[in-house]
Amino acid sequence: MKNKKNFLILSIVLLFSVLAVFASGNKENIDIVEDNLVAQYNKVTAEDAKNIFDTQKDITIIDVRTEEEFASGHIENAINIPLNILKREILNKYPDKSEKLYLYCRSGNRSSQGARVLVEEGYYNIYDFGGIIDWPYEIVK
Repeated sequence: MKNKKNFLILSIVLLFSVLAVFASGNKENIDIVEDNLVAQYNKVTAEDAKNIFDTQKDITIIDVRTEEEFASGHIENAINIPLNILKREILNKYPDKSEKLYLYCRSGNRSSQGARVLVEEGYYNIYDFGGIIDWPYEIVK
């Protein structure tokens, strides 16, 4: 009975992962494999992210840089949740694990780390669009 329940849970998680990949239309997906369970986050370009931000309303943009970096300039409508507190804060701010979360940092390193943290916490609509240094659009200061 327990094996059937575990198989059902695994199947549901895999189904949501596959649906997220196909629904996103992204060019690259990063897999995290742990205990035979594959979870993914999606890597998107700055251009793709900008198009999505301009056309969709049901998304959240998270800047995982420090508060000081965020204050020096950030993408419009972004919220700041620094990487070092992301795991602790995310569930309080976004309890719905299906929420579309778009992450960025300065160069793409911390956003990638943050995306992995969110996937490990069970979120499955995670998009990493890299660093603000590659963002060719206006920022808010």
